[in-house]
Amino acid sequence: MLVVWIAGAIGFGWGWIVVAVWIASGALSLVPSAETLFARYLYRLREPTLVEQQRLAPIWHRMLARADVAPGRYTLWIQESDEANATPTPGRVVAVTRWALYTLPPAHLESVLAHELGHHLGGRWWLNMLSFWYSIPARCGLIVVRAIAQLMRRVPAFGCIIGGFLLMAYVGLIIAVFALGHGYIWPFLFITPFIAPPVLAWLNRWQVRQADQKAAALGYGSTLVEVLYGWQMQHQQPGGQGESRRTQVMSNTPSLVERVRVLERTSGIPPNAWG
Repeated sequence: MLVVWIAGAIGFGWGWIVVAVWIASGALSLVPSAETLFARYLYRLREPTLVEQQRLAPIWHRMLARADVAPGRYTLWIQESDEANATPTPGRVVAVTRWALYTLPPAHLESVLAHELGHHLGGRWWLNMLSFWYSIPARCGLIVVRAIAQLMRRVPAFGCIIGGFLLMAYVGLIIAVFALGHGYIWPFLFITPFIAPPVLAWLNRWQVRQADQKAAALGYGSTLVEVLYGWQMQHQQPGGQGESRRTQVMSNTPSLVERVRVLERTSGIPPNAWG
């Protein structure tokens, strides 16, 4: 949608060339070095040190053998985060958080690695790379929206003026599109920013649940539940019941209770077994 807007601002005589070039540029994401660039500069990951490699290597290879995955198919990176799970990455890059690496015992760390690998199992790495590449304009647009929202909170007077002006301009564009009768595609494109965020958030939560199911299917369900509860106790995080409905709808990760229930169902373990 954003690329089409840019094409319209340029003029559709030359603008469609912009759209065509953008679609063709997806081939760049399939270059092997693109995964490294995305991991290092977009996801802010780093390669493990020699000491970290010594700790990760036996656990990583044991988990890959259990999942029947070739050792050289994926590369392992570190995310500087205190979360239990790392941000899902496209392609063949698998990330693990610093908290999991330095806090968890080997058995628990292996279950976390199984979850991270679960984001990649059963999919096509090139399809993940293409979907990530084509989502970059939307990610940039979301960054701009969040920056305006932060400005409105920090400097209410100035921020509200800018936010109000942009909102009025946006509503005016939607009304103009409907009034001029440009069909149904253009109105849908303008309404998309209000529809896409909750849909994408739901998709991210679904991907986390799928990764949990795949980890549990490999036999890591019970240890992954222990990891989640341990992370919750260490960081004093709520289980999800106290969150507002809006927070739950817009969250990219399921609540702790929801994840535990998924793991219990997949592992075939009744809830009362956790004591």
